[in-house]
Amino acid sequence: MTYKNSSAPAGIYKKTMAAKIWRYKWLYLMLAPVMLYFLVFKYAPMYGIVMAFQKYNPFKGIFKSPFVGTEVFRKVLSNHNFWISVKNTIVLNLLVLVVNFPLTIIISLMLNEIRHLRFKKLTQSVLYLPHFVSWVVVAGIARATLFTTNGGTVNMLIESLGGTPKSFLGDAGWWTVMYVIMNTWKEVGWGTIIYLAALTGIDESLYEAAYLDGATKMQRIVYITLPLIKSTVVTMLILQVSRVMSIGLDAPLLLGNDSVINVSEVIATYVYRLGIVRNDYSQATAIGLFQSVVNILILVLADRFAKLIGEEGII
Repeated sequence: MTYKNSSAPAGIYKKTMAAKIWRYKWLYLMLAPVMLYFLVFKYAPMYGIVMAFQKYNPFKGIFKSPFVGTEVFRKVLSNHNFWISVKNTIVLNLLVLVVNFPLTIIISLMLNEIRHLRFKKLTQSVLYLPHFVSWVVVAGIARATLFTTNGGTVNMLIESLGGTPKSFLGDAGWWTVMYVIMNTWKEVGWGTIIYLAALTGIDESLYEAAYLDGATKMQRIVYITLPLIKSTVVTMLILQVSRVMSIGLDAPLLLGNDSVINVSEVIATYVYRLGIVRNDYSQATAIGLFQSVVNILILVLADRFAKLIGEEGII
C-alpha cells in the first residue's frame, strides 16, 4: 500500500490533477455545455439580487440606482397583499402535496404489479402524457369547455342528474378543489417515474421467499416493497416540502380571475403583477430573494427532521 507523501511539492499534485483532466478530457468536454448553461442562466443573473437593496430605476441601471438598504424588504413585509399571497401559496402547495404524494406512490405500486408488459407501457404512456400538455391548453379547456356555467360539460352533466350548475372557477372554495384536481391529473403520472425506478431495484427473490412463506400480495407490499423504497419516499418528501413556498406562475394565473383572487393570488402571480405590470423591480426581486431563503431554511429543517427519525436525508 502506498501513502501520499505530505512533504512532496504541491506542483506534483497539480501535475497529477492536470494529467487526470487530460485523461478524461472527453468527459469534461461533454460536461462543458451543462456547466456553461448553469454559469450563464443560473449564476450570472445573480447580480440582479442587488436590486432588492436599491430604489431601482431601469433608466439608471443597477450600477447607478441608489441603495436604500432594507427599506424595500420593510415595505414588502408590511404589505397585507404579500402575506395573502404567501398564505395561498402554502395552502395550495400543501393541498397538492397531501393529495399527490400518497397517490403517486399508490399508482406506482399498482403499475409495478402489472405483469402484461405492453399494457404496462401503454398505461405509463397515458399517465405521463398530461405532464407534457401546456397549462395554457389545460386552462383553456377547463375555462371554455369543462367548467363554464353556460354549456360546460360538467354543469350539463349535473343538470341532467337534476342538480344546479355551479361556478367551479368563480367560487373560491370550488376553485381550490379544481386547482388540486387539475394539478393531480397533470402531474401525478410523471411523479411515478422515480418510484418505478426504485421498485425495479428490489430483489425478486425476496418476493419469492415471502410467497413460499404464505404472504399475500398486500403483505408483500407492506413488509417488503414499502420498507425498501422508504429512503426514496423520504427523499422525495423532503424535496416536495422544500418547495412549499414556490409555485408555478402558469396555473394560478391562467385559472384565476378577479372573483377568486383571494385564493388564487400566489407569490408568483404577485411578483408578476409587481415586476411586469407595475414595473416595481425592487419589490419583485426582494420577494424572490425572501422566497428562496425561506425555501432553503425549510429544506434544511426537513432534512434535519429526517435524520432525527433515522433517515439519511439529502444534505
